[in-house]
Amino acid sequence: MKTIGLIGGMSWESSAHYYRILNQETAARLGGLHSAPVIMHSVDFAPIAAMQAAGQWYEAGHVLNEVARGLAAAGAEVLGLATNTMHVVAEAMMAGLDLPFIHIADPTAGALLADGFDTIGLLGTRFTMEMGFYKERLAGHGLNVLVPEVDHTNLNGIIYDELCKGIVREESRRVYQAAIDRMAARGAQAVILGCTEIGMLIDDSTSPLPTYDTTDLHAKALVSAALET
Repeated sequence: MKTIGLIGGMSWESSAHYYRILNQETAARLGGLHSAPVIMHSVDFAPIAAMQAAGQWYEAGHVLNEVARGLAAAGAEVLGLATNTMHVVAEAMMAGLDLPFIHIADPTAGALLADGFDTIGLLGTRFTMEMGFYKERLAGHGLNVLVPEVDHTNLNGIIYDELCKGIVREESRRVYQAAIDRMAARGAQAVILGCTEIGMLIDDSTSPLPTYDTTDLHAKALVSAALET
């Protein structure tokens, strides 16, 4: 099994879920006492979040490129970025590197298409919902992507002010449920939890539509890539 390099810390709450899923999936596939060989660089999220807010994507890409190079030098053979939003700088992050990179949107799109969905709702940070990088990647797989028409500020605030700090509130769950309801009324057949923390708040048991948790799907795709010969 190849060594997985994981860039985490954005936030550490979701990175902890990644680590658990990587190991659970490896054990399920290989059995016995097998666990995933993982090298994780968990960044300090505060400077990254400040770059996001200031629109300093070039600078953020440079920071993550340095991290990715460090993981490659340490022996990582497959690379994953444990955050949806920062895939906006995925190309810059991988500059000069020659190892497989598993983009978080690809296994998500694959799972939706396999289940027969073509019109989907996308939830995430305001950057993920409003910028084109993520929607265009999904559209490239043939998906029609809807985002909430309202509540971007509330949805974004719940992620940064609550979920990234491990706070899960029933009131916030209702905000997300209402946003999903409105996308369903516009034709969404399922919803992507396009921020790695949203699965802490919403899942199939609480969502008006079927949910596709990017954290779970991405982590399992990393295991698949690491097991490829």
